[in-house]
Order: sequence, then structure tokens, then C-alpha cells
Amino acid sequence: MFDNDDVVQLVTETGARVDHPDYSRYVEDVDVAAVRALYEDLVVVRRIDAEATALQRQGELGLWAPLLGQEAAQVGSARALDPGDFVFASYREHGVAYCRDVDPTHMLRFWRGSTHSGWNPFEYNMTTPAIIVGAQALHATGYAMGMQFDGSDGAAITYFGDGATSQGDISEAFGFAASFNAPVVFFCQNNQWAISEPVSLQSRVSIAARGRGFGVPSVRVDGNDVIAVIAVTRAALERAREGSGPTLIEAVTYRMGPHTTSDDPTRYRPAALDEEWKRKDPLDRIRALLESAGAIDDTYLAAVQQRADDTAAALRRGCLETVEPGPMSLFDNVYAEPHPLVDEERRQFAAYLDSFEGTDA
Repeated sequence: MFDNDDVVQLVTETGARVDHPDYSRYVEDVDVAAVRALYEDLVVVRRIDAEATALQRQGELGLWAPLLGQEAAQVGSARALDPGDFVFASYREHGVAYCRDVDPTHMLRFWRGSTHSGWNPFEYNMTTPAIIVGAQALHATGYAMGMQFDGSDGAAITYFGDGATSQGDISEAFGFAASFNAPVVFFCQNNQWAISEPVSLQSRVSIAARGRGFGVPSVRVDGNDVIAVIAVTRAALERAREGSGPTLIEAVTYRMGPHTTSDDPTRYRPAALDEEWKRKDPLDRIRALLESAGAIDDTYLAAVQQRADDTAAALRRGCLETVEPGPMSLFDNVYAEPHPLVDEERRQFAAYLDSFEGTDA
């Protein structure tokens, strides 16, 4: 299952469901009702991303990392997780956060500059965005080792892009996880572009092959096939929970938009390539599957769109109504318990701010 570079696919680009000798058994429960729920997830996540991008363009966010085109990789992997599994995200996993029940408004606080975090990681078993590229893989490996020492039957999963695999942190995480048999799943969203550099420049071999070089069993999956992603993620989690150690998943997908809203992909990416990948759109694929099963109609589509629009409206409202933190909040949550040093610094800073009262400063 983990020793070749064949790309696992369970739904073709035209929406036909196909069998796989190793992975079909992991999604036997994904019936028509489940596919309808997955399609709703995909639509809502895309709508969240579009609304957040619009908010950034309107000056309400400092930056945003779009996920357009990568919805299936995120939704599929997230829906394979158990509540007790812990997610270590990069800065693009808005779809994973949605599936972990994070309030979409909270996703924006970090990008608005209103907080250093956004949400309590232990409330959702998911970290907030990690900007240091690749660092989260080490965090996930360490956490997984801790779960192992505690006798937990859970697993950790960490997300990163193809470009991150050129960072030393990823190599170190692979080495530690393999050596200590850590119950961690490395989930690489190979969206073909490390900012402006193609993956072919990042690696002369597949990302999956890089994992195998460290002794980490690896698999490539069609990242635009949400059902295949569920299957391979469940298989990897099964290995972790039974004590068989780490797995690397390379989800082959495509970033349809910019790296972030400060990027212009037209400067380095041919339009013909974008058009090629548009024909592999993850939403269109699942919609075609539902149509072939006679499980989609105008009433259902309208309900899904209404859910997406309501989520987007709440996202915008929450963003615009954000109460920006005051200067004294700088001292909140520095330590879990009160600390005399922080108390003294708080007192000194309050006195400093008070010194400006009655002035034009």
C-alpha cells in the first residue's frame, strides 16, 4: 500500500466511483447520504475562502492564504479524524478548521491582526495557523510521541505544502517519527507551487519518495478526490493507532489562486495549466457523482447554497464587529497562572499609558 507512487483514486474526474484493491474498504460507509454531506462541506469551505479573500481585498484583513482548489484534500482528511486526534496546521487549513467546528469568524482574527492566536487549540484539538514553514511537523511529532508515552490511542496529523518539504524541520520530523515509531500522519498538500516555484524544482522525486527515504511509509492520493483522501487518511490513522508508526500522505492537488493575497500567480504560472486543473475541480467531481446517482436536485442545491451564504454572512459580520484588543491585553495569557514579573510589567505599562492622559500624544 505504501511502497509505490501510483496515485490512489476512488472517483474519476468525470464523477464515476471506482474500486481500489487496498483502499475501497476504508470508505464502504461513505454512501450517498455521506457524499451529499461532503459536497456541502466542500461548497461551504469554498464560500468561506471566497468571502475571506474579498474581506482582505476590501482592507478588512491584512492577509489571507486562499485554499481554492484544495478543498477536497482538507475536507476529506479532516472528516477521517476522530475528535481526540490532534491537528497541527500550517496557515492554509481553513477547511480543516471548519470541519473541526472552529467558528469561521475566529479564523479571521489572526489575519486581521486582532490576536496572536484565534482560538483555544485544546477546545478543538487543532492548533492555530503556523507561519514558520514546516515547524508544525516537529510539533506534531513531539505531541504524537507524548501521546505514545501516555498510552493514548489517538494520533496527531500535521499539514504542510510541497515547498515545506525543502525545510530542514520536515526532514527532522520524518527522522524522529520513524526512529520512535510516533503515531503521526504527515499530510502534504502538493499544490504544485511553492509560492512561485514549481514542485519539479523543489524535488526531483515525488514527495512520497522523500518520506520513504527516512523510513516513513508513504502514499500518493488524488487530492481532488475527497473520497480517496478519506480512505488513505483512515488507513494512515489506523497504522498510527495500532502502533505501526508514521505515514506520509502526498495529496496531489493544485492551488487555483495565489499563494497569499499578496501574490500574483499570473507572473509565473501559465494560464493553460490553470485551465487543465479547472477540469479536475473537486466540487464538480462530487457533484457529477451525485448527479449520476440521482441524488441531487434544485431543492438540495438551494439548501447547500443557502448554508454557504449564511456562513459567509456570519463570517463578514463577525469580522466587521471584531472588538480590537486594547494595549493592556498584551499581558493576558502569558502564563497559565499569575506571575509577579508579569504583574509588575503590567503595572509599569499601565502607568506609562496613564502618563499620556491630557496630552496630544
